[in-house]
Amino acid sequence: MDDKRLKSLQEFEEIINYKFSDKQLLNTALTHSSYAHGQDDLKPYNERLEFLGDSILSMIISFHLFNRLKDVSEGQMTRIRANIVCEKSLYITAKKLRIGEYIYLSKGEENTGGRKRVSILADAVEALIAAIYLDGGMKKTEDFVLSFMKESIESSIKNRTFNDYKSFLQEYIQKYNMGTIEYRLLSEKGPDHSKEFQMAVYLSGKLIGKGVGKSKKDAQQSAAKNAITSLGVTNE
Repeated sequence: MDDKRLKSLQEFEEIINYKFSDKQLLNTALTHSSYAHGQDDLKPYNERLEFLGDSILSMIISFHLFNRLKDVSEGQMTRIRANIVCEKSLYITAKKLRIGEYIYLSKGEENTGGRKRVSILADAVEALIAAIYLDGGMKKTEDFVLSFMKESIESSIKNRTFNDYKSFLQEYIQKYNMGTIEYRLLSEKGPDHSKEFQMAVYLSGKLIGKGVGKSKKDAQQSAAKNAITSLGVTNE
């Protein structure tokens, strides 16, 4: 890691109010696959950290809601959590942290607006959460999440709005013991910087909805929304 990158990471540490013992972990969290695959020797990038961060974030928010909302049902907590950990919420956090200024991207990705792309920035937040966990443990990670996602947490608890069709569909299917839900990727097209995914959702093997999106998560949400409509369910 050169001095310029190290200085950049140190600036970012000031923003997030956490100093890494292992700067390489932070560097990996802020490295997109497009950049890594464009190097002569493949550099570590953040997709594995994103996978871990998704679970850690969900656990932290689950514990927080469980301990704070004593009289709220499991179904309501599920919806509130979904609003907090969704891509839109993570994107808001990413903008607050100015992650787009510090992430390594390929020139092609950067030239097509990658530094402002919702999916890239949201995924980087999840990767950052995992990096903090691996570097400093759960308490430091919890402090980070509850601090920088406070706005989304409070808004979701106060309004108890619903905008996660996937969670709602899963809850509804479980409530009425209708079977098992499975999402399948139908197609993936377009260049790396502008992909379009088509997903289908099946209920015990039967197709009940399709949807498209700029990321697999968005396409799943679209498919779930379509399934809710086709089943004649209201999300009230």
